[in-house]
Amino acid sequence: MTAHATDYTWFDQRYPVLGEAYCLTQVEGITADELLRRFDALPGREVTGLDAVVAAWEAFDDGEDEEAGALFDEDEDRLLVAVTDLDGWALAVEVYGYLGSLHEVIPRLADGTRLVSHFRNVNAVDHFNWWERGGCRLQFEPLFPTQRHGSDAEAPGVPDLLTACGFQLDGERYDLHTEAAFALAERLTDVRLGPERLEAATFRIGYAPRP
Repeated sequence: MTAHATDYTWFDQRYPVLGEAYCLTQVEGITADELLRRFDALPGREVTGLDAVVAAWEAFDDGEDEEAGALFDEDEDRLLVAVTDLDGWALAVEVYGYLGSLHEVIPRLADGTRLVSHFRNVNAVDHFNWWERGGCRLQFEPLFPTQRHGSDAEAPGVPDLLTACGFQLDGERYDLHTEAAFALAERLTDVRLGPERLEAATFRIGYAPRP
């Protein structure tokens, strides 16, 4: 894969709500339903397309999700997670969510396999995570890609990989750092995301407990 940040400028244009705050988590070799189980989520209905996921989140956020009301008590603190299968990986999408970025959650999501996740919130706080078989290989904030952690943080080739994705390692510019996170995820998973694929995908809605 030769993905670059410029390949993902469509994301916040096509999905402005997600462009404000999102978390995407990809886990290799498990089904979407298994990923939902690892989130400890209550499974709900299926919807087609990422637009429908955003609409489901908006209804949930407004307290108008009848399915959620039937599945759990309103005093339970849960977040909406939507999952689908793409190219041998399970993908979880969280609108205004963050569970896939939490170090107390990631180990059970990545149990026995590989995980790649990236997150951004409305305050431009962001995280990128690459875990494999219980260990963190790479973790950093896309806004500050020179401040890296994990077993591969200083591995040969990592700076070149990040630069090839569009990260600015000179500390002078911060253009397209969120889009560069998408490009890095594609290079690590060999899964290319695009609006056509995401609108054709069938997502299972789930309701995961907030830690």
